[in-house]
Amino acid sequence: MAHPRHKRETNARRFVPRTGGRTAKLAIGAAAAATLPVVGLGLVRATPAASIDLQSHQPAPLQLDSTRYDDAPVSRTFDRTAARQFQDGIAAQKATMRAVEAAHAKRWTTVDLNLWSSSSQAARQLGLLKAGKHILVTGRAADGRVELVVDGHSRWVTAGYLSEAKPDATSATGAAAGAAATGLSMAPCPDGSVEYRLTPAAVYVYRSVCHAFPQITSYGGWDAHGEHASGKAIDIMTSDVSLGNAIAAFLQQHASELHVYDILWRQHIWTPVRASEGWRLFADRGSATANHYDHVHVSVY
Repeated sequence: MAHPRHKRETNARRFVPRTGGRTAKLAIGAAAAATLPVVGLGLVRATPAASIDLQSHQPAPLQLDSTRYDDAPVSRTFDRTAARQFQDGIAAQKATMRAVEAAHAKRWTTVDLNLWSSSSQAARQLGLLKAGKHILVTGRAADGRVELVVDGHSRWVTAGYLSEAKPDATSATGAAAGAAATGLSMAPCPDGSVEYRLTPAAVYVYRSVCHAFPQITSYGGWDAHGEHASGKAIDIMTSDVSLGNAIAAFLQQHASELHVYDILWRQHIWTPVRASEGWRLFADRGSATANHYDHVHVSVY
């Protein structure tokens, strides 16, 4: 039978030497406290030009620069306008192609005509069409010009100089000789842009003056004020009194052939219906240009 002293005691626990327990913990803490400054000092010495800043190594918060978009706002209206202009351009090209393909009527040219790329004031001059040519027409007209088909392409000329009947060669030659004898002309001038939106009668005046007075290099044609808005008036630019007088006399001499309505020059007006009264003074309009001291103004019926 076992002896009672061999039974396991309920309060038995593992023996741990007490010597050095608390002391060891204190020693470990002291060693760590002594080591950290040394390590930190080593890092600083390894990078002498830098200071250790933990915050500087953190990723910067994302910031949006709102000013970079201030000058470039998004505009849906602009996008729609650009798209609409593009579609209008395509539609205009298609309309021109249809007009050229459908052209079947022909007309005769009665005078030499400048060929233009379009009816607009910004059109480019693309050549000259001689008198007596039988040419296809599309039937389209705009801004004082009509559309022709030349070598399969759309071209525009000043309206009023196409005829269904073939011009008589003898009559044409005689008329040309007569015009040359009297100093009038329908031959194209160097600056065809002056004829933009002018009526045929105004074009006749411009071309006649252009050839009779080649020293004149500047003209005023159509614009949106006064008689010019009708396309029936031109300004012949000069401040030279002698030259202006000669031009005015030329217009008076050919008033009937050129269908002159009135002439204004140096604050005076002359009209065929009151020719017996000569030049009549008109009220001061406030400036040299308004009083026609720097140009001869002529309008036609």
